[in-house]
Amino acid sequence: MSNHFAFDPKLDFAIERFIDAPVRLVWEALTRPEHLKEWYMPRPWGRVARAEMDVRPGGVFSIDIAMGEGQEVPNLGCFLDVVPMERLVWTSMLFPGYRPAVFDDIPITAIVTMESVGTGTRYVFTALHRSEADLENNMASGFHQGTGIAVDQFVEHVIAMK
Repeated sequence: MSNHFAFDPKLDFAIERFIDAPVRLVWEALTRPEHLKEWYMPRPWGRVARAEMDVRPGGVFSIDIAMGEGQEVPNLGCFLDVVPMERLVWTSMLFPGYRPAVFDDIPITAIVTMESVGTGTRYVFTALHRSEADLENNMASGFHQGTGIAVDQFVEHVIAMK
Protein backbone atom coordinates (compact mmCIF):
# COMPACT_ATOMS: atom_id res chain seq x y z
CA MET A 1 0.00 0.00 0.00
CA SER A 2 1.31 3.39 -0.90
CA ASN A 3 1.98 5.90 1.83
CA HIS A 4 -0.33 8.20 -0.11
CA PHE A 5 -4.09 7.96 0.04
CA ALA A 6 -6.79 10.42 -0.84
CA PHE A 7 -7.85 12.16 2.38
CA ASP A 8 -11.41 13.42 1.95
CA PRO A 9 -12.71 15.65 4.76
CA LYS A 10 -16.26 14.58 3.84
CA LEU A 11 -15.35 10.94 4.59
CA ASP A 12 -12.35 10.98 6.92
CA PHE A 13 -10.86 12.56 9.99
CA ALA A 14 -7.28 12.79 11.20
CA ILE A 15 -5.73 13.45 14.59
CA GLU A 16 -2.11 14.61 14.68
CA ARG A 17 0.22 14.90 17.66
CA PHE A 18 3.88 15.56 18.29
CA ILE A 19 5.21 12.99 20.77
CA ASP A 20 8.38 13.85 22.65
CA ALA A 21 9.75 10.33 22.29
CA PRO A 22 11.57 8.37 19.58
CA VAL A 23 9.69 6.50 16.84
CA ARG A 24 10.91 3.20 18.32
CA LEU A 25 8.83 3.75 21.49
CA VAL A 26 5.82 4.99 19.54
CA TRP A 27 5.88 1.83 17.41
CA GLU A 28 6.25 -0.40 20.48
CA ALA A 29 3.31 1.26 22.27
CA LEU A 30 1.19 0.93 19.12
CA THR A 31 1.94 -2.70 18.29
CA ARG A 32 2.30 -4.58 21.61
CA PRO A 33 -0.91 -5.72 23.33
CA GLU A 34 0.43 -5.07 26.83
CA HIS A 35 0.91 -1.41 25.90
CA LEU A 36 -2.31 -1.12 23.90
CA LYS A 37 -4.29 -2.11 27.01
CA GLU A 38 -2.94 1.00 28.76
CA TRP A 39 -4.18 3.60 26.28
CA TYR A 40 -6.61 2.26 23.65
CA MET A 41 -9.90 2.78 25.51
CA PRO A 42 -10.80 6.19 26.96
CA ARG A 43 -10.50 5.59 30.72
CA PRO A 44 -13.84 7.10 31.73
CA TRP A 45 -15.68 4.83 29.27
CA GLY A 46 -14.21 1.39 29.92
CA ARG A 47 -11.06 -0.65 29.59
CA VAL A 48 -9.39 -3.17 27.29
CA ALA A 49 -10.26 -6.63 28.60
CA ARG A 50 -8.19 -8.54 26.03
CA ALA A 51 -5.95 -7.63 23.11
CA GLU A 52 -4.36 -9.79 20.43
CA MET A 53 -2.25 -8.47 17.59
CA ASP A 54 -0.39 -10.33 14.85
CA VAL A 55 1.30 -7.31 13.27
CA ARG A 56 1.66 -8.42 9.65
CA PRO A 57 -0.52 -8.02 6.57
CA GLY A 58 -3.52 -10.32 7.04
CA GLY A 59 -2.80 -10.63 10.77
CA VAL A 60 -5.36 -10.31 13.54
CA PHE A 61 -6.23 -7.03 15.26
CA SER A 62 -8.54 -8.03 18.12
CA ILE A 63 -9.50 -5.89 21.09
CA ASP A 64 -12.27 -6.74 23.53
CA ILE A 65 -13.56 -3.68 25.36
CA ALA A 66 -15.12 -3.96 28.83
CA MET A 67 -17.65 -1.17 29.14
CA GLY A 68 -18.57 0.56 32.38
CA GLU A 69 -21.41 -1.89 33.08
CA GLY A 70 -19.04 -4.81 32.54
CA GLN A 71 -20.29 -6.18 29.21
CA GLU A 72 -17.54 -6.92 26.73
CA VAL A 73 -17.66 -5.65 23.17
CA PRO A 74 -15.37 -7.39 20.66
CA ASN A 75 -13.50 -5.38 18.03
CA LEU A 76 -12.01 -7.57 15.34
CA GLY A 77 -10.11 -6.52 12.27
CA CYS A 78 -7.23 -7.24 9.96
CA PHE A 79 -3.90 -5.54 9.36
CA LEU A 80 -3.53 -4.43 5.74
CA ASP A 81 -0.14 -2.76 5.67
CA VAL A 82 2.78 -2.87 8.09
CA VAL A 83 5.90 -0.78 7.58
CA PRO A 84 7.78 -0.95 10.91
CA MET A 85 8.47 2.45 12.50
CA GLU A 86 6.58 4.22 9.66
CA ARG A 87 3.03 3.05 9.00
CA LEU A 88 0.37 0.69 10.33
CA VAL A 89 -2.96 0.16 8.56
CA TRP A 90 -5.87 -1.96 9.73
CA THR A 91 -9.57 -2.26 8.97
CA SER A 92 -12.72 -3.57 10.58
CA MET A 93 -14.04 -4.33 7.07
CA LEU A 94 -12.03 -7.56 7.01
CA PHE A 95 -11.42 -10.30 9.53
CA PRO A 96 -7.94 -11.86 9.90
CA GLY A 97 -6.64 -13.55 6.77
CA TYR A 98 -8.52 -10.96 4.67
CA ARG A 99 -11.83 -12.79 5.27
CA PRO A 100 -14.93 -10.67 4.63
CA ALA A 101 -16.21 -9.26 7.91
CA VAL A 102 -19.68 -9.36 9.37
CA PHE A 103 -20.34 -6.49 11.74
CA ASP A 104 -23.07 -4.27 13.13
CA ASP A 105 -20.86 -1.26 13.75
CA ILE A 106 -19.59 1.54 11.51
CA PRO A 107 -16.55 0.13 9.69
CA ILE A 108 -13.35 2.11 9.37
CA THR A 109 -9.90 1.75 7.95
CA ALA A 110 -7.28 3.22 10.28
CA ILE A 111 -4.00 4.56 8.95
CA VAL A 112 -1.32 5.47 11.48
CA THR A 113 1.85 7.16 10.31
CA MET A 114 4.86 8.21 12.32
CA GLU A 115 8.04 10.04 11.40
CA SER A 116 11.05 11.30 13.32
CA VAL A 117 11.09 15.03 13.92
CA GLY A 118 14.16 16.06 15.88
CA THR A 119 14.20 13.87 19.00
CA GLY A 120 10.44 13.23 18.82
CA THR A 121 7.80 11.77 16.55
CA ARG A 122 5.05 13.22 14.37
CA TYR A 123 2.11 10.84 14.86
CA VAL A 124 -1.00 10.92 12.66
CA PHE A 125 -4.09 8.72 13.12
CA THR A 126 -6.52 8.81 10.18
CA ALA A 127 -9.92 7.10 10.08
CA LEU A 128 -11.35 6.42 6.62
CA HIS A 129 -15.11 5.90 6.26
CA ARG A 130 -17.31 4.45 3.50
CA SER A 131 -19.68 7.39 3.26
CA GLU A 132 -20.52 10.82 4.62
CA ALA A 133 -23.33 9.19 6.63
CA ASP A 134 -20.84 6.79 8.30
CA LEU A 135 -18.56 9.70 9.22
CA GLU A 136 -21.50 11.73 10.57
CA ASN A 137 -22.73 8.72 12.60
CA ASN A 138 -19.23 8.10 13.98
CA MET A 139 -18.88 11.76 14.96
CA ALA A 140 -22.31 11.73 16.65
CA SER A 141 -21.58 8.46 18.45
CA GLY A 142 -18.58 9.90 20.27
CA PHE A 143 -16.07 7.85 18.25
CA HIS A 144 -14.12 10.96 17.21
CA GLN A 145 -14.10 12.35 20.76
CA GLY A 146 -13.10 8.94 22.18
CA THR A 147 -10.34 8.58 19.61
CA GLY A 148 -8.98 11.98 20.63
CA ILE A 149 -8.96 10.90 24.29
CA ALA A 150 -7.27 7.59 23.36
CA VAL A 151 -4.60 9.43 21.33
CA ASP A 152 -3.93 11.73 24.32
CA GLN A 153 -3.63 8.63 26.55
CA PHE A 154 -1.32 7.08 23.94
CA VAL A 155 0.95 10.15 24.01
CA GLU A 156 1.06 10.06 27.86
CA HIS A 157 1.85 6.34 27.80
CA VAL A 158 4.67 6.68 25.26
CA ILE A 159 6.27 9.53 27.23
CA ALA A 160 6.04 7.45 30.43
CA MET A 161 7.95 4.65 28.62
CA LYS A 162 11.02 6.88 28.11
